[in-house]
Parts: sequence; C-alpha cells; structure tokens
Amino acid sequence: MAAVERTRLSPAVMGRLRLASQGLVGKGFGSVPDAVRSMPALQAQDLQASLWAVGQRVPGSRVADVRAALDRGEIVRSWPMRGTLHLLAPEDLKWILDITSNRLIKSLAGRHRDLGISAPDVDAAAEAALARVAGGGAASRAELFQAFEEAGQSTAGQRGIHLLAMLCQRGLLVQGPLAGNQQLVVAVDDWIKNSRSLDREEGIAEWLLRYFRSHGPATERDFAWWSGIPLTETRAALAKVRDQLVELDFEGKPYWMSPETAALLEDGVPGQRAVLALPGFDEFLLGYTDRSIALPAHHADKIVPGGNGVFKKTIVAGGLVVGTWAAPGGAVVPEPFDGVNGLRPAARKSFELQAAKYRRFLGLQDLGRP
Repeated sequence: MAAVERTRLSPAVMGRLRLASQGLVGKGFGSVPDAVRSMPALQAQDLQASLWAVGQRVPGSRVADVRAALDRGEIVRSWPMRGTLHLLAPEDLKWILDITSNRLIKSLAGRHRDLGISAPDVDAAAEAALARVAGGGAASRAELFQAFEEAGQSTAGQRGIHLLAMLCQRGLLVQGPLAGNQQLVVAVDDWIKNSRSLDREEGIAEWLLRYFRSHGPATERDFAWWSGIPLTETRAALAKVRDQLVELDFEGKPYWMSPETAALLEDGVPGQRAVLALPGFDEFLLGYTDRSIALPAHHADKIVPGGNGVFKKTIVAGGLVVGTWAAPGGAVVPEPFDGVNGLRPAARKSFELQAAKYRRFLGLQDLGRP
C-alpha cells in the first residue's frame, strides 16, 4: 500500500498504536495460543514474567490457562533468536530455527571455545539427552545436566546451559510441560506433532509480515535486530510483503504496520487513558531496537539499572512508560518516574485496577489497595 497522510503523530500515539498491535489495548486475543502465535515470538527469558505477558494480552485469562497451554504443547519455549528464550507456536519453531540457528551458533563460537565445547561434545550431549527423554519422556534441567556429566560433558561454569541451548537451537530439544516453577525438557519430534516447512526467503518474508502486524509501527531495523536477520535480507523480505502493510513516516523515518492498525489513525487510537502494569522483559519495550518512542532516554537507566540486561516491570500510561512497579509478597506497588507528584488520581485508580487484575491472574486474594 502507498504511504498515507495522517494527522500529526506523537510518541504517545505511536506507543498506543503499538499497544493495539500487541493486543494490550482493544479486544486483545481470544486465547493463549492465539496470542503467542500472533506475536509471533514473545520474550520469555523470565518464565513468570512471560506468563503475565501472555495474560495481559488475553482478557480474562489466568496463570493456570497459560501454564496449561505449555503443558499441552499449545505453546513452546525455546531459544529461537538473540540467544534468548521466547514463547512460540509449536508449528513455527522448526522453520524459524532453520532460519536463525546457524548464524546464532556461529556468533557464540568464541564463547563455546572458552567453555571447551566442540562439535563432538555437542553430539555426545545430544545422544545423552535424547536417550534420557526417549519414548516421550521429559527431564528437568538437573536431570539433563546429570546425563551430560555421565556422558563426560562437564556442566560447570555455564557449560551445561550452553549445551542445552545448543541442542534446542539445533531443533532436537524444547522446553515443554511445567513441574512447579520449572519447565521440563522434551524431544522436539515427540512433543511437536505438526511443524510447518518454509524455505528461507519465504520464511523471512512471513516472519517479517507477522512482526509488523504484531509490533507495528516499527522499522526494518527493528525487525532485523529483533529477529537477528541481516538487514539486506530484511529489506528483500519487505519488498515481497510491503503491499500488505501500510508505511507511515514519523520523524523522517519509515515505519510499517498492518492496515488494521493504520485504520485506527482515522477511527481513533485506543488507550489514551489506559494504564498498564506490564511485566519485565515485555515485548512492548523489548520488541524494538530503538525504544525511545515509548521510553525517554533519560529514564532508560530506571528500567535497566546500570545496563545490567535485567528489565524491570513497567507502568505504561497513554502509550508511554511512566514508571516501574514491584510486587513484594503479592502487594503491587507503583514506582512512578515522577517521585514528587506520583501518578495523577485517574492514573492511580487505573493502576489499582491493573493491580487487582494481576492478583486475579495469579489467583491471589485481594490484598487491598497497592
């Protein structure tokens, strides 16, 4: 579609368009699998945070619903890109790994040398792991590490987690059902019965289209960073699907989104008064290489203190990140950037509703006003 003229944009409007694309305002998604499939990969290095990330996108859902989807294999958790765990639809895992794994594994070659991991070591770990979960079995991480050790593969000094990640990136293992607050590991071929098959060009084009539909407005550089796909291939993929997207100019840069999201600029962009309590590592912030639209640069250190890579829970009001929050002992406590004035009364009331929603999601008793 051709570029379209719109009314004056602002960072807040751009942020609210992203909230709508991600199912965080508006109708959301109808089920847990629909939410994960639509994203089409959702940051999940912190398992508990990822459960709430899904819950925020599926109105009325509870943590038991997300856990049940993992237990049934309706969604899976693996390392498909950026060396980071994500939730995905099971049918998407193999073809995405076919696109990303070789480049990702090569990027870790130096670290693997430091850990003394060679190709024969990975093969030995694979044989031991697959024997441990053979016949539809499942193993905890500790049990897999024990199998690695028995096969002569040390798991000390992060060697074990790198071996496990390599086997997942090679499409042999995947994190499956839950046992308490940990996930058991299963064989991909036993756990995922229906996998799609896409060649590289076709797969990148579909992935990019689904990214812009779920994350737009976003740039080609956002997708290239998010997916780990080289910019040249990203641009070639965009050329194939651009007629299914709408281009929008913001501050001199082209952004892409779905026609449905673009239509909100005429029909009314939702979320002007919405206040959301999002988990740490949520796609609303992590899904873009340039986060300055939603998060002013001078507040970035409050979300990732000292640049340590650990993202705090965020308060989003009207499309912008306005603070963080914590949940000590189940109580939900706002920590707005404006420490003097805090949240305005209407925003404070909206945040209290979010706190109640969070407690309901977890199945906690109402602990009173946060």
